[in-house]
Amino acid sequence: MIQSVARGLVAALLVSTALPASAMAQSSEPSAPSPAAEAEDPYLWLEDIEGERAMAWVREHNARSLGVLQSDPRYETLHQQALEIVQSRDRIPAPGFRHDGSIDNFWQDAEHVRGVWRTTSLDSYRSADPQWRTVLDIDALAAAEGANWVYKGATCLPPDETRCLVSLSNGGKDAVTIREFDRSTGAFVEDGFVLPESKGGADWIDRDTLIISRDFGEGSLTASGYPRIVKILKRGESLDQARTVFTAEPTDVWANGFVLRDADGAVQAVLIQRGVNFYEGETHRLNADGSTTRLDLPAKSNINALVQGRLVFTTDQDWTAPSGQAFQTGDVLAYDLAAWTADPAAPAQLVIRPGEREAIEGVSVTRDRLIVALYENVRGALYAYRPSDDGDWTRSRLDLPANSSVNIGSASDGDDRLFVTVSNYLSPQTLYLADAAAMTAEPVKTLPAKFDAAGMTVEQFQARSADGTMIPYFVVHRGDMAMDGSNPTLLYGYGGFQSSLLPGYSATVGKLWLERGGVYVIANTRGGGEFGPRWHQAALQQNRQRAHEDFQAVALDLIARDITSQPRLGIMGGSQGGLFMGAMLTQRPDLINAAVIQVPLFDMMRFHRLLAGASWIAEYGDPDIPEQRAWIAEYSPYQRLAAGRPYPEVFIHTSTKDDRVHPGHARKAAARMEELGYPVLFYENTDGGHGAAANLQETARRIALEYTYLTRRLMD
Repeated sequence: MIQSVARGLVAALLVSTALPASAMAQSSEPSAPSPAAEAEDPYLWLEDIEGERAMAWVREHNARSLGVLQSDPRYETLHQQALEIVQSRDRIPAPGFRHDGSIDNFWQDAEHVRGVWRTTSLDSYRSADPQWRTVLDIDALAAAEGANWVYKGATCLPPDETRCLVSLSNGGKDAVTIREFDRSTGAFVEDGFVLPESKGGADWIDRDTLIISRDFGEGSLTASGYPRIVKILKRGESLDQARTVFTAEPTDVWANGFVLRDADGAVQAVLIQRGVNFYEGETHRLNADGSTTRLDLPAKSNINALVQGRLVFTTDQDWTAPSGQAFQTGDVLAYDLAAWTADPAAPAQLVIRPGEREAIEGVSVTRDRLIVALYENVRGALYAYRPSDDGDWTRSRLDLPANSSVNIGSASDGDDRLFVTVSNYLSPQTLYLADAAAMTAEPVKTLPAKFDAAGMTVEQFQARSADGTMIPYFVVHRGDMAMDGSNPTLLYGYGGFQSSLLPGYSATVGKLWLERGGVYVIANTRGGGEFGPRWHQAALQQNRQRAHEDFQAVALDLIARDITSQPRLGIMGGSQGGLFMGAMLTQRPDLINAAVIQVPLFDMMRFHRLLAGASWIAEYGDPDIPEQRAWIAEYSPYQRLAAGRPYPEVFIHTSTKDDRVHPGHARKAAARMEELGYPVLFYENTDGGHGAAANLQETARRIALEYTYLTRRLMD
């Protein structure tokens, strides 16, 4: 199985009407902040995550905001609906193939709030009532150990997959404790591998050997807070005794080791990835003598799979291979691993070259085939590629519903079967069991509808951004919607890190918003990956404002089409999407009447100094470099907040346990807005990590708070 380094989360033609003069007019903006603004920041104390003064501020604001929203007579109904959905037992249990063909699943519900890792046979899984056997009960473990454990996955040693490395997070943080677990006994291994809490990873080389990247003490982390040292750890050794095999630079983002295996679980290579920045890096092979050899791959590339001895990778830049072959950004390529290892100048094979409006949204591998989710104009299809002896690849398309999202699930390494999920905004998810050899796909499970979609429709439009680029967006609404600007409309965006917003069924959006007459809009702006790496790279660093203008263009287009109007238009986004919301709030507050700002980036003058922020310099730029600071200052929401602007009351929420995006961003945004005299609703979950919810009850509460707020702002 391939483990990739994390990079660190959605057509009809209408004649446009003329924009109202009020929507066309660009509102005046406050001047950009000076470099001294950071030194004058009166709210730096809110960056003290669990400091007494900061937490007192959090408790005060939580009490006030919960008092407002939970006292609304509609809150309890919304909360119960959200709770019923998130705790529902008729969700599809996400299946994971084991090497022996059986199925694993991690499940949460009202009785298993933290969740249970469980297993069954494939035949049982396909039945209406699968018979599960518990592997590990996280609720019971947390109770027994008096710990706030959140399950973060397990890595099991092939081929028997009896010994596993289980990752457990304290309260949902990215940092995890890793402990060796024996599936045959259902217990953690006495005197087994235990890695203390840290960001980083671990993978099996063999039963008694791991390759690990952890916090090894002073000097072992990068400026981004990720490990820079990779070690080989033998059974019985302490971390101090583990052998260092690679050390990245302190200014790098991370270093990480993983094992490349064939379909039978045999080790083909031990690889180390060095993240020079968030998008550029190096891949090194660990040699038998402990030395390393750098592999000649593009700086911007991702290893996707190993299939029939071919190493498959994607290049996110134009690249000339050592063989002299020229390749383009977005190409999927392959090397015969044995031939390439013997001769680094061996020719590469072109597997896929996506078109201008196409993007590869998923890559996996069965025993003998490469599986690719290829999207055209934000609509998905699934293809199986097979290498031939002459170096060519044949392609076949699996017969799956059109105009939907097609997502690759778990794939078997014992044969060519895999799970595939298909859904769209109005149709619940259907799980298919596909056979890439027979080119068949059989529906296995379908979710029941969670909201009444009768009479609803989905349309895809395009908005013209400030530089003329056409930005696609989806509108989900009732078919008989009045085109008079009166419709309460929620506009969602993300726009960064090459993450695509693809069509998908959201039971909570449907039940708590669409069913009540709301309109839901998803903007596919630049910065995302909807049209491949170039679509993302068009809004990087000095061009970040293009993504903000794309989002604003969609808002303007919604108003121009009389789908909605300023009093009825709200926006929502989290993390990088929270930055999106802050940019809209400070640049075009005249377009909106609500903003849900989730676990946001907000102070872009200091993002690189807070938690994992330094790892995102490749996305945004470096505020310590004057030229780059200048372009970041043009949009950094925290510094652009000003008095006398038509800001609506906003709802900002974050989590104390978020060790990725610092909660100080959200806290300081709220404090600064209050100082300027604006009403703010602020809520901070004291658990939860970057997802802002450590358990299902907290998830339901957060969702209910959001839609209570939106109801008050856009429907009343």
